[in-house]
Amino acid sequence: MTSIIKLTAVSGVQEESALCYLLQVDEFRFLLDCGWDESFSMEIIDAMKRYVHQVDAVLLSHPDPLHLGALPYAVGKLGLNCPIYATIPVYKMGQMFMYDLYQSRNNSEEFGLFTLDDVDCAFDKIQQLKYSQIVNLKGKGHGLSITPLPAGHMIGGTIWKIVKDGEEEIVYAVDFNHKREIHLNGCTLESVSRPSLLITDSFNAAYVQPRRKQRDEQLLTNVMETLRGDGNVLIAADTAGRVLELAQLLDQIWRTKDAGLGVYSLALLNNVSYNVVEFSKSQVEWMSDKLMRCFEDKRNNPFQFRHLSLCHSLADLARVPSPKVVLCSQPDLESGFSRELFIQWCRDAKNSVILTYRTTPGTLARYLIDNPGEKMLDLEVRKRVKLEGKELEEFMEKDKVKKEAAKKLEQAKEVDVDSSEESDMEDDLEQPAVVKTKHHDLMMKGEGNRKGSFFKQAKKSYPMFPTHEDRIKWDEYGEVIRTEEFLVPELQATEEEKSKLEAGLSNGDEPMDQDLSVVPTKCTSSMENIEIRARVTYIDYEGRSDGDSIKKIINQMKPRQLVIVHGPAEASLDLAESCRAFSKDIKVYTPKLQETVDATSETHIYQVRLKDSLVSSLQFCKAKDTELAWIDGVLDMRVAKVDTGDPAMEVGIAGDNAGGVVGADDDNGKGGPAAMALVPSQRTMKSLFMEDEREPSDESDMSGHQSVFINEPRLSDFKQVLLREGIQAEFVGGVLVCNNMVAVRRTEAGRIGLEGCLCDDYFKIRELLYQHYLTEVKVDWR
Repeated sequence: MTSIIKLTAVSGVQEESALCYLLQVDEFRFLLDCGWDESFSMEIIDAMKRYVHQVDAVLLSHPDPLHLGALPYAVGKLGLNCPIYATIPVYKMGQMFMYDLYQSRNNSEEFGLFTLDDVDCAFDKIQQLKYSQIVNLKGKGHGLSITPLPAGHMIGGTIWKIVKDGEEEIVYAVDFNHKREIHLNGCTLESVSRPSLLITDSFNAAYVQPRRKQRDEQLLTNVMETLRGDGNVLIAADTAGRVLELAQLLDQIWRTKDAGLGVYSLALLNNVSYNVVEFSKSQVEWMSDKLMRCFEDKRNNPFQFRHLSLCHSLADLARVPSPKVVLCSQPDLESGFSRELFIQWCRDAKNSVILTYRTTPGTLARYLIDNPGEKMLDLEVRKRVKLEGKELEEFMEKDKVKKEAAKKLEQAKEVDVDSSEESDMEDDLEQPAVVKTKHHDLMMKGEGNRKGSFFKQAKKSYPMFPTHEDRIKWDEYGEVIRTEEFLVPELQATEEEKSKLEAGLSNGDEPMDQDLSVVPTKCTSSMENIEIRARVTYIDYEGRSDGDSIKKIINQMKPRQLVIVHGPAEASLDLAESCRAFSKDIKVYTPKLQETVDATSETHIYQVRLKDSLVSSLQFCKAKDTELAWIDGVLDMRVAKVDTGDPAMEVGIAGDNAGGVVGADDDNGKGGPAAMALVPSQRTMKSLFMEDEREPSDESDMSGHQSVFINEPRLSDFKQVLLREGIQAEFVGGVLVCNNMVAVRRTEAGRIGLEGCLCDDYFKIRELLYQHYLTEVKVDWR
């Protein structure tokens, strides 16, 4: 059946911003990616608000923030509540991306767009899939299936294939890479041929990539020259995606004795570096065949790095001997350790800065890539520092007041009301309440604050005798645990030192080097003019297919329709012209922001709402898991827009035909009338569906309709039905002979015919054949 297919560009068209698109297939709506740019633009969120409550499912293609960065905000603040589908590595590494992004921002500024709890809540909704796993959707998505295929860009990166009723095939392929790398195989597109619609990006459409050998030599030369010149190398990379390729490459170079780099230090610096490496060790089956063979043959995990030191803070990095090479996040240099190290190291001519990712225009990294000769920069330096002096005293005073207020509130809650007797309640109404804060052991009543209330409240006992009983804690062996027995006397602080610790001060009233998450802090910001003396180089380790390869892959896939998203306007137009030159039959769309593309293959398809009274009067026949009914009416074509607020009552009409079959899901489908296909006819359109204000045509105007057969039953299947009913059936020359008395054969017109004498077997076989048409045959809407 031909489906209504529309794509709305929420974000990420005609530009290099975050990716987010709304795909409508009939009444079901997918949100393809849910990205956020590095500047956390609220324009993307405002655009998403319009559609968030229409979304029935979210498909995530890659784990980086450009593809899923807005997911915590959408779930926590916008109320996105629907199934979210992603591969297992996208689920795990996506969490690492978002944890690191939050920590990077929170370490230097007051960041409140989302919290770590919002990240956990959003990722709890994700349903984890494996490659090539087919998921059949239910409810409104009945007849739709989704399949993730490898994209080759990041671990777990996905090309989504969406199929409607086994016919309409939609492919969402962005940021794919057909080349095999150290830790990933190339993308898999062999199973995709002639899709109805291909949605792809034009990010690299006009970009010429250097050869891999040339790229690796440039990296090695830069690193060796800097280290041998007693300088440090800063490599700005992402958190848990492309950094794995760089870590594998550098660790292999460090293991090579001829390179002579074993005497230098190599470090991975981000807030979740340990977790990233541990997750990578458990996901080897998602990686390249080379790493799989290495793991199986030598039983050596490729992510058991020998030379790579894992660091979570600048203090950890300071313990790593210099000169050193540091892989650190974020790749945009807008926040995180990469920005802090850049500000420290860019003023020394011995050092080198290597950028590996073309981030969104407007970021510091992209500015340095587009302006390679820049030597002076005005940068905003953001820091989170510990409070000192008056600010610390004011904070401690406010904190003390808050704690006292919380303590009083807790004590007031412990004193409850006993309203079991009406006389007590009347006394309470006459006398003011008195709060008693004594703590006792035994139970007694008539103590504490009583407040009159019309409703009786739960009884609570009141303790007697003012003693305090400590809760006894013991281990699994029954031994009582006393923490004071485990203290080392030499390490115990004096009372004076304890008071200073509480105030966040050490000897001499100097701020101590403590964790900023424990001591009171504030965020500062200042503009500094920075001279860039270090060597800044861009080396492409993005892991995307180049422009020529993209055009060849699209030409091989031969899609009927193509929608180009995510890329500069010039690159989108260039890719569109190239695809039109390959094939004149292909329809190419380059939508603008907030524009909706109608990619429906048939032109005469409409959506009509039916009255409940009309639907209830129809006689449905069950056909497998679908119910069908015939309806005749007069189609009144009006320009007025139909309110389709109730998608369950929307019906698709296909073709300029005369008769119509209404299709409705059964009880398992959870839907009302959901689809309609008309039987092909050469007559003019005169009997179709009615809208709310339309009425069915008079029966006197209707001449009836011919029998409608849904698909053609296979005689081999019908033979099994006959055998189950105890009727002997055999094929003789392509004819199914039943009990040597009735023959079932196909006519020249393709219909099924019965031949034989009029006997009980004839009528029984005919009845079984009619039942087989309705219940056993797969519905074919064509």
